Amino acid sequence: QVQLVESGGGLVQAGASLRLSCAASGRTSSSYGMGWFRQAPGKERDIVAAIDWTGRNTYYADSVKGRFTISRDNAKYTVYLQMNSLKPEDTAVYCCAARKGVGIWASRVEYDYWGQGTQVTVSS
Repeated sequence: QVQLVESGGGLVQAGASLRLSCAASGRTSSSYGMGWFRQAPGKERDIVAAIDWTGRNTYYADSVKGRFTISRDNAKYTVYLQMNSLKPEDTAVYCCAARKGVGIWASRVEYDYWGQGTQVTVSS
């Protein structure tokens, strides 16, 4: 089992930046691909970004390309999501997810472990 805890959310104005963190604990000795997802009220949970175990391969949703950056520090069992130039449409609950393996996955159905999420609210 892997436990994931997100932090770093908050209320910011449009154009601001936030950095989300996702700390993993439990059976972290294996290789895990990680993803960040978000869910706005009344909408489905969508992929934001994903990263493989090595950190060398990443995936971004079109809506965040050029603004968000996913990274990881395996020594700290932590994955980050740097969010710049935030827009009101980025408002959502952001969750991190993990899947055992060396690949990279962009679909929520492919992930095994989920955090509780952190709220990000961007005002106009």
